Amino acid sequence: MSEQRAGEAATGILQSLRNLAATLVALLQNRLELLVTDLEEERIRLLQLLFWAAGALFFFALGVLMVTMLIVLLLWDSHRIVGVAVLAAVFLAIGVGLAIGVRNRMHVRPRLFSSSLDELAKDKDRLTSR
Repeated sequence: MSEQRAGEAATGILQSLRNLAATLVALLQNRLELLVTDLEEERIRLLQLLFWAAGALFFFALGVLMVTMLIVLLLWDSHRIVGVAVLAAVFLAIGVGLAIGVRNRMHVRPRLFSSSLDELAKDKDRLTSR
């Protein structure tokens, strides 16, 4: 009888190990799917950002060009050189300000894979608390 119980215990342990392995594989698959979703969302966000930035840059440049032409034409007879110089200085100052703003915004970006990392931390807490 004890040999039969030992065999059942070994079978029970093997089944428990199989269940544990299946659970770990399912957990890993779930986390990898979440990671892929994070990557896809980040790619879409960057493409949208690039599209909107290109459109804004195009129309902003067009507007600046028209205002510049208007000011130069208004000052054509009296102070065209001063007008062009002042506009050039203003545009350079705006360009420097925007470059500094872009540099600052590059440092304040959402953490990549943040939801995946949060879920992995929760999993770790659940596994260590048992």
